[in-house]
Amino acid sequence: MTDLETTTDVRWDLSDLYQSIDDPKIEATLTEMQTLSEAFQAKYKGRIDSADLTAATLGSALREYEAMDQEASKPGTYAALLFSTNTANAAYGAFMQKMRERGTALSLPTLFFTLELAAAPEEVVAPLLDTPEVAPYKHFVLDLRLHREHMLSETEERLLEEMANTGARAWDRYFDEVTANSVFKVDGEELTQPQVISRLYSADRETRRAAAVAFTEGLQANIRAAVFIFNTLMQDKNVRDRLRKYTYPEQSRHLSNELSKETVDLVVDTVYRNYPVVARYYHVKSAILGVDGLTHYDRYAPLFQAEEQLPYEEARQIVLDAFGEFSPILRERAAEFFDKNWIDAAPAKGKQGGAYCAYVTPDLHPYVFMNYLGKMKDVMTLAHELGHGVHSSLSREQTLVNFHGTLPLAELASTFGEMLVFDKVVAQASLKDQLALYAEKIESAFATIPRQTAMYRFEKAIHNHRRDKGELTLEDFGNYWHTEMQAMFGDAVTLGDEHRLWWSYIGHFTGSPFYVYAYSFGELLALALYRKSQTEGPAFAAQYLDMLRAGGSLTPQQLVAKVGVNLDDPEFWQGGFLVLDTMVAKFEELWAEYQAAQ
Repeated sequence: MTDLETTTDVRWDLSDLYQSIDDPKIEATLTEMQTLSEAFQAKYKGRIDSADLTAATLGSALREYEAMDQEASKPGTYAALLFSTNTANAAYGAFMQKMRERGTALSLPTLFFTLELAAAPEEVVAPLLDTPEVAPYKHFVLDLRLHREHMLSETEERLLEEMANTGARAWDRYFDEVTANSVFKVDGEELTQPQVISRLYSADRETRRAAAVAFTEGLQANIRAAVFIFNTLMQDKNVRDRLRKYTYPEQSRHLSNELSKETVDLVVDTVYRNYPVVARYYHVKSAILGVDGLTHYDRYAPLFQAEEQLPYEEARQIVLDAFGEFSPILRERAAEFFDKNWIDAAPAKGKQGGAYCAYVTPDLHPYVFMNYLGKMKDVMTLAHELGHGVHSSLSREQTLVNFHGTLPLAELASTFGEMLVFDKVVAQASLKDQLALYAEKIESAFATIPRQTAMYRFEKAIHNHRRDKGELTLEDFGNYWHTEMQAMFGDAVTLGDEHRLWWSYIGHFTGSPFYVYAYSFGELLALALYRKSQTEGPAFAAQYLDMLRAGGSLTPQQLVAKVGVNLDDPEFWQGGFLVLDTMVAKFEELWAEYQAAQ
């Protein structure tokens, strides 16, 4: 039986957006938005960066801008959703490119607005922020004005936007197509990327070893393209950073996340300092597996031979029950995804790897994308993405500009959802299954906290190299990758030479530079908050939902203040690691108990 035969055929229904790529509504929307955007330009250009700016003018401009942005984003969102399900479909690729180009055309007439709003004198803007007309957009305006010193002239901004479709966006699309359509051969069988990675979780070591070899060979086939794409995109970012006067490569990400360098460094340094807990766990795992020296293809080996296949419907029930025990509202929002076909979970050739939740727009609803292969880790992925889904569903109470939170807080609800499911499952499990479940959860946390931190450190290294020394060779990439990833495992896992290529399939590096620390940030935050929820009970649930409903209407500091958290408190972040340390201690305790029972 193949991996695909054991899984779901669940596919989403995108008809709330459009019926097909030929739906006449798409062209009608684009045409209408083009007309409105040009009218907006004629009406407001020169009136925002003005000493005569009034609350009435700014308020009406903000409402019109937001309404246009909401409608204009839908064709592009639809195209991206379709493309991710089948990157080999040439029609989908062409459609997505067309929507990107039309989206650029739509954005150009309104580009002046954010530039003028950022540049407007402080003495003019500040008194307007708390007026009834502007107050709903206060956070949006303040956040936008944080970027004012990094914005270029309107002519320069228009040029960069137009060139992006044949520049960085084109290279990122090419990278996605190459990786999604890579072929991985094991004993003559051709596997997709999600399938071959799934075999790295096999109980059989030879199966894992063969999968690792096949994965490396598949990456090797495209490695020249990957090296070129990475170098090109990093230089593109170098040029943009220089033009925008960013002083270090990750600065623009910190600014978009509304986090200071000091806060991010605090989290990253806390994680790096706690790397030894990773080696501590893997030393125990090595003893359980009876393997003298774990390697890169042993990291995710299950502890025991049993690999129960969990039908999709069972996964659905597990997740909904766990969410419901925390909050009926959480369950109700998650159930909509199943009941209304907002999930695409069926693996397929050409389908993009990984998982995501697309927020879409507040007047519609989010969608969840994943590859469900019937393993417990897939249940956790489902819980993770539905955590995002519930967050986006609740934040639909906000209007578009306040809809999305920053990336680090976006990962909070997803990780919290995973913890709810984990506790639900482990409480009902046998001793042997508890051991296996703790192993899976700990390894998932390691993949999200220390591994993403190591990846962030890798990104910093390669971007600094590209800026200071020029293009990186394949050996350079491999050395930086090996150094940072090996540091995470200490002496407990030896990463082989073939692992030196495993940076080359990770889409976040090309599409969203420095995104990855958001995972470390969000997971640590969620672990600490989950412990808080266990002590505070129902009162915390209400505060938590209130925070999710706020979407991106407040700064990260203001949002987490709703649940009593200070992001600049070193003890708080260490508290997140104490939760993880407790889980490793529980794992050690269960192993001792299991040995005694044999």
